[in-house]
Amino acid sequence: MGFPTKIQLIKRKASEQWYINFPSAIAQAMEFSKGEVFEWVIEDKGLMALRRRDVPEYLVKKTVPEEF
Repeated sequence: MGFPTKIQLIKRKASEQWYINFPSAIAQAMEFSKGEVFEWVIEDKGLMALRRRDVPEYLVKKTVPEEF
């Protein structure tokens, strides 16, 4: 299920700023923290990914041993 989001633009005399707001459901599912640093990765013109720079240990999924 996707979450449609509009891109916002604020134009000033000397600059422009672009904004993307995350729906609360997405922020909660990703367990965002205030001030956490992410980076945008452009895969192609149709896909831009948001990557968490440092994944907190408690968010890392545990792997299933290969023998199972």
